[in-house]
Amino acid sequence: MTNKLLALGLGGTVLAILCCFTPLLPIVLTALGLTGLLGFLYNDAVLLPILASFLILTGYALWRQKQQK
Repeated sequence: MTNKLLALGLGGTVLAILCCFTPLLPIVLTALGLTGLLGFLYNDAVLLPILASFLILTGYALWRQKQQK
């Protein structure tokens, strides 16, 4: 289970970093025809807590993996 948590945490962290620091999110939303969500989602008040939660999940998965060994 910790491998799944670690994979989810790392994948979400990478995706959140890409969305925070590159114009990836506007490009994807435009391609999907969801530009109406752009004003809401492309906001630091939304993206930074998502990034923080994925970083916490990654840390928790690494801690659990260390405790099991």
